Amino acid sequence: MNKNNIKVKKGYLKEDFRVFHLKDKKNINYEFHYHDFYKIIYFISGKVKYLIEGKEYNLTPGDVLLISSEEIHRPIIDFTVAYERVVIWVNPLFLKKHRSDSFDLSGCFNKANERGSNLLSFNNSKTKLLADTLKALENELSGSQIGSHILSNSLLIQFMVYTNRICAQLKIEKTAALGNGKKNNLVNNIIKYINQNLDSQLTIEKISSHFYISRYYLMHKFKEQTGYTVYNYILQKRLLRAKSLLEKGMSVVEVCGESGFNNYSSFIREFKKNFGLPPKKYYNEIIQSHIEYEKKGHF
Repeated sequence: MNKNNIKVKKGYLKEDFRVFHLKDKKNINYEFHYHDFYKIIYFISGKVKYLIEGKEYNLTPGDVLLISSEEIHRPIIDFTVAYERVVIWVNPLFLKKHRSDSFDLSGCFNKANERGSNLLSFNNSKTKLLADTLKALENELSGSQIGSHILSNSLLIQFMVYTNRICAQLKIEKTAALGNGKKNNLVNNIIKYINQNLDSQLTIEKISSHFYISRYYLMHKFKEQTGYTVYNYILQKRLLRAKSLLEKGMSVVEVCGESGFNNYSSFIREFKKNFGLPPKKYYNEIIQSHIEYEKKGHF
């Protein structure tokens, strides 16, 4: 893989969640990356464009971006203007702990995927509701009063409930704004096709034939719209699926096939190259980390 390929997992989260309120003008060229956790961005000010799985979002104050674990993304930032935002990292286990039979706190991320938009853009009353909740959460996290940990957890859950309610309302209201994501329909359809067929043979020839375009046009448009090659996108998505299936307890042999790898040795090699451990050892590490998470009283 060269420097333009997707190969970066950014950040590690062993806590329930982390909240960052950032305002800067740092001239950093971010590369495409992904996380093992959920990421929420509350945009306050600046001039920022976010690329997420082939979609492009130009942010306006009050916008909220919902980025699921393992979604490949990167920001493009105009650093002549101060970029202010609140970024929340949320551990999937934390959301799992607080779900019920009738309500899943991570449901908003699924809704975003169903709608085909990671962006929530809404009216001032909803913006104020989320902003006020975030401010209370930040204040509680910065203090050391008795019960701060419990109240912080409660405020984060409250924020997630409000976000899920907004997502549900956006689905019902036909006139609701679904975000200003600029889509190249062809590339987005290709991404959807790839993700739905990761367990089957995917080649440039097969994909270009399916969409009745030349292989050269496919490679050019895909790289132009997403910033990465078709081959490396497929490889990374297969590896991320493999990781997810391992974490659910599937055997290494089954994971290899379900992820679309035809060669077992190649699968082991690529998995270790990306995640630092062969699949079996990675699974053991995940199980141990979940046990430690429970021992700390998180779960």
